[in-house]
Amino acid sequence: MNSGSYRHWLTDPGSLTRRLQSLSNDFYVRPSRHQYAKPQVDEAQLLGLSRRQYALLREVYLYSNGEPVVFAHSVLPCQSLRGEWLALGRLGNKPLGAALFMNPKVTRTQLEFKKLSRHHALYRRAVRHLAIKPQAVWARRSIFRLSRSAIMVTEVFLPQVLKLSEFAS
Repeated sequence: MNSGSYRHWLTDPGSLTRRLQSLSNDFYVRPSRHQYAKPQVDEAQLLGLSRRQYALLREVYLYSNGEPVVFAHSVLPCQSLRGEWLALGRLGNKPLGAALFMNPKVTRTQLEFKKLSRHHALYRRAVRHLAIKPQAVWARRSIFRLSRSAIMVTEVFLPQVLKLSEFAS
């Protein structure tokens, strides 16, 4: 699996939620994890958190036409869940992306990309419900900012995303 197949998905700076909704007859979000815990060391560093600080870790699957196409892992520091972002801690099966892209004051850092192997914790969580496990999966992450608040979103692209027509090769 090379990045070429996934390039358009990885590099598109727009709302992934909106893109998936436009390509799907049946788009929905299925929550998988919602708990306060310590983020991974690299996540904490990028968000300016100490190793002891907890954050809300939210993981969901984005489904299109009955199949999981994206696994989303979000790190929402406790201090970010205030003011305009207070409701983000209670999204349930609503997409986080819709809320982030709705606010014109929200800025986004440059996208980072990584191929996740079977040894990566996010790989294992992302593919656990797939009948056939790929050798690796591609992921991207970025940080969304509003005033002094920051939220990290990592999106793992599952093989079924390539079936969606707009970016099919």
